[in-house]
Amino acid sequence: MKRKVGLYTSLVSILFITSCQDHRIPASPDPTFAVVPLTTGLAAPISVETDASGRIFVAEQGTGNNDGSVSEITPDGKKHPIVTGIYSQTNNTGDLDAVDHLLVADGMLYFLNPKGLCKVNLATYKTDVTPTIPFSSLVPENIQKFVIDYSFTNDTGESHLYNLTLGPDGALYITDAAANAIVRRSKTGELSIVTDVPGIVNPNPSGPPPGPPFIQSVPTCITYDGRQFLISTLLGFPFPAGKAIVYQMDLTGKLSIYQQAFNSLVDVENDGNGKPLVLEYAVFGPMGFTPKTGRLLRANGTGSTVLLDKLNLPTDLKLTNSHTAYITSMGDGALLKVTF
Repeated sequence: MKRKVGLYTSLVSILFITSCQDHRIPASPDPTFAVVPLTTGLAAPISVETDASGRIFVAEQGTGNNDGSVSEITPDGKKHPIVTGIYSQTNNTGDLDAVDHLLVADGMLYFLNPKGLCKVNLATYKTDVTPTIPFSSLVPENIQKFVIDYSFTNDTGESHLYNLTLGPDGALYITDAAANAIVRRSKTGELSIVTDVPGIVNPNPSGPPPGPPFIQSVPTCITYDGRQFLISTLLGFPFPAGKAIVYQMDLTGKLSIYQQAFNSLVDVENDGNGKPLVLEYAVFGPMGFTPKTGRLLRANGTGSTVLLDKLNLPTDLKLTNSHTAYITSMGDGALLKVTF
């Protein structure tokens, strides 16, 4: 299965230290959540990010007509475009090759795109004052070429930069959802491969539906919790239920399984109490990914607690303080505000 994140039918991370009390979701009892749309009418929203001042940023993949965008969403729900005309094309499988995840780090707003890693200096951006930036004026950093030229043990010959986080060493750590690898970009721009992300043996190759004997494991998100990295994965076709893995990775790149019990993971964050929050995209059924089967769960290494269910093809989660989070919903074309 190639272009595996595209299998969402159109499918930011954060440096989140466990000691950050203002980002803590209460551990017990489990909190009550209220979910309301903050902004609707978005074109394939894929990522949400915030900065230290609380400004909210959203990436939209668009419709395949070079109409991707990165915008600020103000508290009244209005969209204020920052970068427009971002590369967005329908590939030969019918999925979008378009803008992917966002990250705010070191005063920069980073975003990933099929053209490479792009950045906007937030120090020079003021809402509704700074002119909209055309994508054509940016100079993407072509990390994909390094990945494609690298000799992997299980080489797919492809690269799809999908998500990223800031590591404790100041480097960017990037998930590549076609090479199934973690890429490190140092503060000076040097590139290296940290690790391959292994797949699994198909638990039911005869189906239904029938599938390959070995299923690739697509890394969708990476975050650092103050001690180690956590990596969420989305298994390839036939997307077996309950088999997606959250990996933990130490600072040397050594992988181990934290928990394997999930459906098509698209995000992993930390709840502030040392427990991962994981976001499931959907359950795969006879007609493809089933709308309104996405979930937000809190994992503990052996089991999980469902915090939210019936989410409509969610793609990203961002915690902002002790009572607020945001979720992008591909199925609803919306940015959801979650209070707890």
